[in-house]
Amino acid sequence: MKTTAAVVHEVGKPLEIEELDLAGPREGEVLVRYTHAGLCHSDLHVLNGEIAGWLPMVLGHEGAGVVEEVGPGVTRVAPGDHIVCSFIPSCGSCHWCATGQQAICDWGANTMRGHLPGEHWPLSGPSGRYGAMCMLGTFSQFGLIHQYSAVRIQPDLPLDVAALVGCGVPTGWGSATNAADVRPGQSVVVYGVGGIGINAVQGARFAGAQYVVAVDPVAFKREKALELGATHAVADADEAHRIVQELTWGVGADKALVTIGTIDSETIDRAFTVVGKAGTVVLVSMGGGFHDRTIQLPAQVATLWKKTVKGSLFGDCNPTADIPRLLGLYRSGDLELDALITRRYRLEQVNQGYEDLLAGRNIRGVVVHEHEGGG
Repeated sequence: MKTTAAVVHEVGKPLEIEELDLAGPREGEVLVRYTHAGLCHSDLHVLNGEIAGWLPMVLGHEGAGVVEEVGPGVTRVAPGDHIVCSFIPSCGSCHWCATGQQAICDWGANTMRGHLPGEHWPLSGPSGRYGAMCMLGTFSQFGLIHQYSAVRIQPDLPLDVAALVGCGVPTGWGSATNAADVRPGQSVVVYGVGGIGINAVQGARFAGAQYVVAVDPVAFKREKALELGATHAVADADEAHRIVQELTWGVGADKALVTIGTIDSETIDRAFTVVGKAGTVVLVSMGGGFHDRTIQLPAQVATLWKKTVKGSLFGDCNPTADIPRLLGLYRSGDLELDALITRRYRLEQVNQGYEDLLAGRNIRGVVVHEHEGGG
């Protein structure tokens, strides 16, 4: 079948809209009609070459849609089901899934190779075979994914907001509630309140933090953070440190979450400094490379003050359980999703969407796919 998709051919160049061929589902695979896709900063890391992946590649790793067809052996979903795509697949049986850590499922190692398991390349076109980001490629009208990436949701939930729960929402929310283990009455600092950080703010507020200090240079984002749970919002780390010292009588913050677009050593250092004794710093941001030495901290301070620095992927969430759980919190009014969507775009406007993201005009943009007979 044919599908229209947004493709990156060369690092540093805009996405191109192309018509591609899409193969049918094989063993364990699911054909999805995507209705919506989130514009997440992680796609920019591929565009900029900070994360290596097979090129050409259909980008997009936040998505929701309707199952059109399933291959042999598929048990998790059926035709007609509404699903959210988890950017980390979960097999349910590897060591990590079996110990409740689906966020680091062994299948996650395949996400940037561009193809599905068994060297299946379902997308092809003028440039040969095409990869799909995170084995999803949600910037396409249709996609072929593995059932391990599909999470069935209740059919009455709006798919535009559901798409966000495939990456940014659980990553931010879980960084506060799971990785940082924020407790009632604690003080939390969130560095960067874009699509992930704004949900870290929501998670910290839901967990009962007394003070949530949001740090972002963009006034619009600071305003949104105050609407969604922050008690204070400041433009820079110096002001955040001053406020935390004042609020805690010099004790320091309990938790600091680094959710800026691209991680850097200066922000990690500021986060390490803002937390007090026994404080925890959670690193969520991507960027750089596996061999970059981004963390340079005084080990003696970490030892004597019992400070912890830890990484968190997908907010330490288990997608098969936590995606439906977060949508349940949305339904009950405990998690705000509608207000996260600043603007909706057609697929051919995807480059404009990323320009808006980089300019700080969006908390989250969403691509609305158009299909014959309606969107």
